[in-house]
Amino acid sequence: MKIQLLILFVPAMLIFTSTAQAQAGSGAGALNNQPVILELPDHPEHADVHPMAIEHSLVGQGTNTYSYAQGERPLWEFGPVSQPVPLGDVARAYRQQKLTAKKAETVFEQQGSKDEPKTR
Repeated sequence: MKIQLLILFVPAMLIFTSTAQAQAGSGAGALNNQPVILELPDHPEHADVHPMAIEHSLVGQGTNTYSYAQGERPLWEFGPVSQPVPLGDVARAYRQQKLTAKKAETVFEQQGSKDEPKTR
C-alpha cells in the first residue's frame, strides 16, 4: 500500500513543483512593490475667458426655412388640465380597497400536510 501511494505521490509532487517554478520564474506570481502615482487629467483653460462663437441659425441656412406667427391659442386646444391627487387621499382609497377586497375562502394553515384545508 505504501509503495502505491509513493508511486502516485512522486509524479504529482514533480508536476506541482514544476508549475510553481514556472510561475515564480515568469514573474506572474510576484507583485511589483513600486508605488504608482495616479495623475488625473487637468484642464486649466476650461473656465478661462474665451471669445464668443460666431452666430449661426439653429433652424436652417436660409431665411424661408421657418415661419413666424403671432397670437394666442385657446387653452382648450392643449388638452385637459389634470389635477394632482393628494397622497393622503391615495392612501385612504388604497386602504378602503384593501378592506373591501374579496377574501380567500380556503386558508391553508400548514403547507405539505395531508389534512383537509381549514375553511373560514
